[in-house]
Amino acid sequence: MAGSDRAAGGGRPDLASSPAEKTAAANTLHNDIQPDTRAAGRWADDETSAAVKAFDAKDGHGWLLSGALGKAHTTWGEQVQDFLNRLAGDEAALRSDSTLLSGTDIGVGGTARQVSVLDTYS
Repeated sequence: MAGSDRAAGGGRPDLASSPAEKTAAANTLHNDIQPDTRAAGRWADDETSAAVKAFDAKDGHGWLLSGALGKAHTTWGEQVQDFLNRLAGDEAALRSDSTLLSGTDIGVGGTARQVSVLDTYS
């Protein structure tokens, strides 16, 4: 990646790593991205519902498109909800990362095998 110093242990230059940056990123997810995503999802939901109704049977003869559009609409709604859940999970991870990383460090350290004096004998 251009602009990163991986050899020195650096990551992406735009990666939030300080507690203040992580809090700011979590706040942006909570205050801006999640509400805007919900609003866009509602708008698209309303528009797609109207299209499904417009193509639905009115006199017993509807368009085949109505059923297919309805199925796609259901799947899309599930995907929007999955995305919102992912955003909420990312926000929660940003808010609790120091605890998580410390716990991971302790867990990995506890499973690392200690050097034994018997390792020198073969």
